[in-house]
Amino acid sequence: MRVLTSVVLAFEWLVLALAIPVAINVSAVSEDRAWTAFAVASVLIVLAVALMKTPVGVWLGWAVQVVALLSSIFVPMLAILALIFAGLYFAAVRLGRRVDDIKAQRAALEGQAAADSQTGTMAEQDSSAAATEEEKHE
Repeated sequence: MRVLTSVVLAFEWLVLALAIPVAINVSAVSEDRAWTAFAVASVLIVLAVALMKTPVGVWLGWAVQVVALLSSIFVPMLAILALIFAGLYFAAVRLGRRVDDIKAQRAALEGQAAADSQTGTMAEQDSSAAATEEEKHE
């Protein structure tokens, strides 16, 4: 999940960075307000990516989606992009969890197979040792 969500957040950061000149020049947002919103989103994105293995990281990613959607108040075209990225983030979280579950199941099965093969090898050694003992006694 970490890789998928991190990629979505990284691309979202890039889109938000490219929205700064649009916000300043087209929507007449002050530079201070645009850079402050971008700074908040950047901090949230960095924290979310760093903590993505925990539930806190996932929730911080959702906070980024809210900030992106709120920024559409100043730049209306960002609403479309914010909704697209929210959908991508949702898909990344959902599919990422599925992939993590499948990996965990595969690791458990491989661990079980390795344990079974060691047990089988030990059982074969015990039976051959018992057969050798019986031959000595005969």
